[in-house]
Amino acid sequence: MSSGVSIGDTLADARQQTGLTITQVSERTRIRESIIAAIEQGDFTQCGGDFYARGHIRSIASVVGTDPAPLIREYDEEHGPPAAMRAAEVFEPATPIKIREPRRFGPGKVAAVLLLALIGFGVYHLVSSNTTHKNDASTTATQRPATPPPPSPTAHPTPTPTVTKPKPAEAVIKLTAVQNCWVALTNASGKQIYQGVIQAGSTKTWREKHRVSMVIGNPMGIVLTVDGKPQSTHTVQVLTLNISPSSQHTVAIG
Repeated sequence: MSSGVSIGDTLADARQQTGLTITQVSERTRIRESIIAAIEQGDFTQCGGDFYARGHIRSIASVVGTDPAPLIREYDEEHGPPAAMRAAEVFEPATPIKIREPRRFGPGKVAAVLLLALIGFGVYHLVSSNTTHKNDASTTATQRPATPPPPSPTAHPTPTPTVTKPKPAEAVIKLTAVQNCWVALTNASGKQIYQGVIQAGSTKTWREKHRVSMVIGNPMGIVLTVDGKPQSTHTVQVLTLNISPSSQHTVAIG
């Protein structure tokens, strides 16, 4: 990028060369028109911070067909390099997804079940007593000789049940890009697992056994599932998801 040309000028020139309007760029990036117009004027105050400003620059650059790397470098020179995010900002969900707990039987239901069990036992005892009395009377009247009991069956050893060790928890993350989308995936210690632009029509799959953080630059342009369950990504802002493998996988929005 030539000296004296700002980030906003570069993005505006690239957009005009591709024949796109600010409205069309907004529809493809899911970034509000007012934010795109402000960025082209060199105003990043509406982005909500340096982290989101870099994400907006990447998303807009990918749509208008220009390389975001030199633009990010220029932004870092003007505003300073990206600072390390606090663990609380990355892994503590702002609005965690609630997991419904199984319903428990109330005292009324337990009492009803016990009452039905007592009634059933009483009926069974009454029928058994009547049958026993009838059999005793018939045997006395006919004086039939007692039938010898059948031979005892040969006892077989009880097979030992096979113990299957539970498999370690694993989260299967699948992302399909409907539009070009910048994605970053990091583990709990901050080590980067993946970072780059996933082209429209491409699919990326990760299998993670530990908690990870996923940052999505264009949430409206993707389809995301965790263990086959669709995840909500309907937001125009850069989206952060915290995914924790367990017996019940937890996905939280950062």
